[in-house]
Amino acid sequence: MVNGLARDANSILVNSGQMIQQHPKRLVAMLVALLVGGAGGAFAVASLAPDASDLPVRQLLEAVEPLPVLPQAQALEFHDFRLFRSETTRSTDSADSLLGRLGINDTAAAAFIRADGLARQVLLGRGGRNVTVEAGDDNTLFKLSARWNADDEGHFKRLVIERSAQGFKSRVETGSLTASTRLASGTIQSSLFAATDEAKIPDPVAVQLAEIFAGDVDFHRSLRKGDRFSVVYETLEGDGEPMRSGRVLSAEFVNRGKTYQAVWFQSPMATGDGGTATATGTPSKGGYYTLDGQSLRRAYLASPMEFSRVSSTFKMRFHPILQKWRAHLGVDYAAPTGTAVRSVGDGVVEFAGVQNGFGNVVMVKHRNNHSTVYAHLSRISVRKGQNVSQGQNVGAVGATGWATGPHLHFEFRVNGAHQDPLTLAKNSETIPVPAAAKPQFERTASFAKLQLGAAATVLHSSAQ
Repeated sequence: MVNGLARDANSILVNSGQMIQQHPKRLVAMLVALLVGGAGGAFAVASLAPDASDLPVRQLLEAVEPLPVLPQAQALEFHDFRLFRSETTRSTDSADSLLGRLGINDTAAAAFIRADGLARQVLLGRGGRNVTVEAGDDNTLFKLSARWNADDEGHFKRLVIERSAQGFKSRVETGSLTASTRLASGTIQSSLFAATDEAKIPDPVAVQLAEIFAGDVDFHRSLRKGDRFSVVYETLEGDGEPMRSGRVLSAEFVNRGKTYQAVWFQSPMATGDGGTATATGTPSKGGYYTLDGQSLRRAYLASPMEFSRVSSTFKMRFHPILQKWRAHLGVDYAAPTGTAVRSVGDGVVEFAGVQNGFGNVVMVKHRNNHSTVYAHLSRISVRKGQNVSQGQNVGAVGATGWATGPHLHFEFRVNGAHQDPLTLAKNSETIPVPAAAKPQFERTASFAKLQLGAAATVLHSSAQ
């Protein structure tokens, strides 16, 4: 067979040589056509490959030696599993009830908490403190940590109870708070506090939000259903656990279709009386500004109370006691007895005591011959001649003097002449960012705009 194939091959070669000699032009044309139709030629060659299903298949079997199971089981048997749980203390907690909620079943640990002075002081009868335990798989206690806010800013206290070979020991440590940023937004349905509660925003942040826009938005009378807000604020954490809310970093409030924005900014240098940067290099107090650099801290707050209801405005009215029509030269705010009253601006206490129909009254003198009056107080918290700052407590709502019920009578005077208090904040002046701090402020404002945009995308909450 092999000899036959050889003879056939020789015959093909001889015939091919004769063809090349006899028809050289025809052969060149065939080669050109083959090159031009190369794709077709390639397909023809590829189609000559053997079918994969016809190829031989070989199966290999190998034995796998498993690792010994007994040493693994013994290692697991002697391994201590650590379980971690967290809980918040209650004012009614006993050692057993607290440990029970934490899943700890350890009579020695409960006895130590009852007997140890530090543990009793920190854990028992103290609500709202974060507690974390490290326990074994048999629910015995290895370590307990309880955290609470310290009096000094920027730190927190930590009680540690730890098991040792000699039994349990306790100690108190001081840790540093770390700040993280949180975003939130909401929509007003009835009140600001209802909306912030629905959005899971802490009350101190809601109060700051109202304070920031107090000069532009009257939260007593101007809120409308559908008004919305976005806020970026700090949360201060200890060991990764939230301890308390911090400062509002930026905020946006849309009231009646008009948008108000604010960002916290602290100039790197102190400023002089005219807002010009001085050479001291000391940081300024800091404050809230619009995103174009105008201060939101006006000379006067819009209201002497954080939240209340205006019951009588600056106008003619029928006096409920005198039973006749007369000018009402101030604004009355209805609020429960004891509600805090604050000074709307910086100034000096001109009078603090009892005065005729005003009852207990505080009068504060401000610059430019401006003065404010806070009447019918149940309590006076300042004295004559004392310097007071904007927002400082001066007393509490009451019903002293000529009053039919608990409320605050508030007046604003210019050169002794009564003015409408509800317009005083909007008409008071603002101070822009110092020129030297403008570049840094612009960077801060740009970042705040991005954060507020992100906060607005958070699912809006509605408070019914």
